[in-house]
Amino acid sequence: MAVAAVVGLLSSCGIRRHKYGDPITKNTEQPDKVLFDRAINDIEHSRYEIARLTLQTLINTYDSSEFLAKAKLAIADSWFREGGSHGLAQAEAEYKDFELFYPNMAEAAEAQERVCDIHYKQMDKADRDPLHAIRAEDECRQLLTQYPNSKFAPETQQKLREVQEALAAHEYAAAAFYHHKGAMPAAANRFTGLVDQYPLFSMSDEALWMLGDSYDRMGDRFEDKSAAAYTRLVKDYPLSPRADAAKKKLAAMKRPVPEADPVAYARMKYELDNRTSQSRVTRAMDMFKRNPDTHLAAKSGSPTMTVLHPGIPVSVPQTAGAGAASGAGVTGGAGSDVTASVGGDTKELDTRPDARANPPVPVAAVPPTARPGDPTLKPGEAAAPTAQQPFATNHPLSEKDRKRAMKISQEKAKKQQKAAIKAAKSGSSPALPAATTPPAPPAPAPKP
Repeated sequence: MAVAAVVGLLSSCGIRRHKYGDPITKNTEQPDKVLFDRAINDIEHSRYEIARLTLQTLINTYDSSEFLAKAKLAIADSWFREGGSHGLAQAEAEYKDFELFYPNMAEAAEAQERVCDIHYKQMDKADRDPLHAIRAEDECRQLLTQYPNSKFAPETQQKLREVQEALAAHEYAAAAFYHHKGAMPAAANRFTGLVDQYPLFSMSDEALWMLGDSYDRMGDRFEDKSAAAYTRLVKDYPLSPRADAAKKKLAAMKRPVPEADPVAYARMKYELDNRTSQSRVTRAMDMFKRNPDTHLAAKSGSPTMTVLHPGIPVSVPQTAGAGAASGAGVTGGAGSDVTASVGGDTKELDTRPDARANPPVPVAAVPPTARPGDPTLKPGEAAAPTAQQPFATNHPLSEKDRKRAMKISQEKAKKQQKAAIKAAKSGSSPALPAATTPPAPPAPAPKP
């Protein structure tokens, strides 16, 4: 502890030297070069404020100096080395200015890499605010897009995989919470966005399994979406512990079981063979760290280069033209069966409380005819419109509420039975409700 305190004191006093990574090796006695070397020496000895004053003097005095770009980059590096929330924010602004003024220099890629690193080092764990993780994903993606041949590209690509691992863990935690609470439409929507956006996520196979289970619990009309999730799990994640269970699910649904994708098999085997394990000390100290655990992040494969676009949950009504998309349950197209328009009759709401253009068809009004695609339909015969099934809900009744409703129903039935028995013993029939009281017979016609 004493040695660490001495080292920290020496570093703060500027005695310990941290070598600057990109100095100018040109040996000259020009005044601007002397100022630059003096500023770099101050940066190496942690005298950042003095270094910035020297560099600003160089920029203001020698506006045509060949070291002008290097001086501006050195100012950004001094803020980056100083650290802290204020220092890193200033460093990001300086790096962005450098890219704006010198976009064709080789150091522009370095400036963008530092911006990515600023947010990468400030990422929080998956159960906290993902602001810095989102910013790190954007900045790393920008470097790979603008400077694909840079020497920083391979390292940045791995950083992007780790950032997307943290973002995917954040989405997985939210989806698993909805699944645990019984909000299956919300869980399915989150899991769908997760597996489509982050296929390299270390728990994508588990997410697909829970996606299929969410659709299973929403009823038979979501069987196709459930089967699509299980099919994708078997095909793209053949080495998953859930693969055999997914095959059994498909067999029970009488759906074809796909073969494993050879490319996906090779990638998954490589990840399992090169996966590192944490020591007990690292696992114990993880609870005290701010940064997320990314040791399970993928080490191969191309990270996603698009922005996450959440889909529409299946609990949201869709118009007839907004069909469901393909895949493991992505819902495409926004819409609703409710429309708004200006009516000519001011009494429209009084005469038609439900003034929607296409109100749901009552179940009792639909004749029990064959559905579209039924082999019993004759050629050229159109199937009758099917009843609109109730939408899936994120607020299912709990077991406690279900038992309470059943108890109330049983008590009401017992009271009605006792009233009927009491009326039978007294010889009088129980009074019927007004809606079900039979009409009185017509009076006989008078005789002529």
